[in-house]
Amino acid sequence: MGLETRVTLVTGAAGGIGAAISEALASAGAHVAIGDIDIEAGEALSTRISGDFAGKTIAVELDVSSSQSVDRAVRTIEEQLGPIDILVNNAGIDRIQPFIESTEETWDRLIATNLKGTILCSRAVLDGMLERRDGRIINIASDAGKVGSSGEAVYSATKGGVIAFTKALVVCLLFDDRGRQCHEPCHSGDRPAGDQVTKSATDH
Repeated sequence: MGLETRVTLVTGAAGGIGAAISEALASAGAHVAIGDIDIEAGEALSTRISGDFAGKTIAVELDVSSSQSVDRAVRTIEEQLGPIDILVNNAGIDRIQPFIESTEETWDRLIATNLKGTILCSRAVLDGMLERRDGRIINIASDAGKVGSSGEAVYSATKGGVIAFTKALVVCLLFDDRGRQCHEPCHSGDRPAGDQVTKSATDH
């Protein structure tokens, strides 16, 4: 699966790891939709990437914790770029503090963005991928989801949930004879995130 002209959606893409992933995908020839709740930052990145690479790049306002926002963003992307071939669930937030000092409001935000957002976005693109029998869903996880992390109890739980969700979705798709379409690379800093994602996007 090459990336030339493939339509990709990267969530939480306006900065940090998401921006690096977007640039890497664009440099490989993909059409990139930069999904972010900060639409101004997304548009600025889209303008910069469009000037550097041949593929089409657009910015879409996206709150991954809202099903309405997710559905609206997917419709916009399909209208402007075409069906989504690759989804990168990158959007995530964290707040480092002792668990006993954290609040339910913080837990809700972490779960809604990191875990629910991954589930909502995956569900929004999956029907089209299954119909075409083609596509990739790449969920950005974390070592914290495997071993835990001090000061990040709920964040670790959400990333553990992302890993489990990815594995369960693979099992469902294999059982349904749909093929392996999901990956959950954990960004550890020893390899650029963009390289990890482009490899996952092209693996068979």
